[in-house]
Amino acid sequence: MNLIVFLVVGGFIGWLASLIMKTDRSQGIFLNIVVGIVGACLAGWLLTPLFGIAPITMGSPFSGPAAGISLLGAVILLASINLIRRGSFTDSPG
Repeated sequence: MNLIVFLVVGGFIGWLASLIMKTDRSQGIFLNIVVGIVGACLAGWLLTPLFGIAPITMGSPFSGPAAGISLLGAVILLASINLIRRGSFTDSPG
């Protein structure tokens, strides 16, 4: 059951990150899930020690701060991908 919740939350976080970064039209549900999960893992590894909270990937009870850090990780991941692919932080042309 934790895997299903993890996939749903990862998909939601990835979708929110893609809306924030304006890349939603260029990626589907699968990529949203991947971005959400990878962003949550990266944020759990890099950012949660800075803020002193338990990462969402540790199986601890769901918390708002952990979800916010995971969203931040997904946004940073999308910004990095966009910067490498297009040379800009957003998906907008020009």
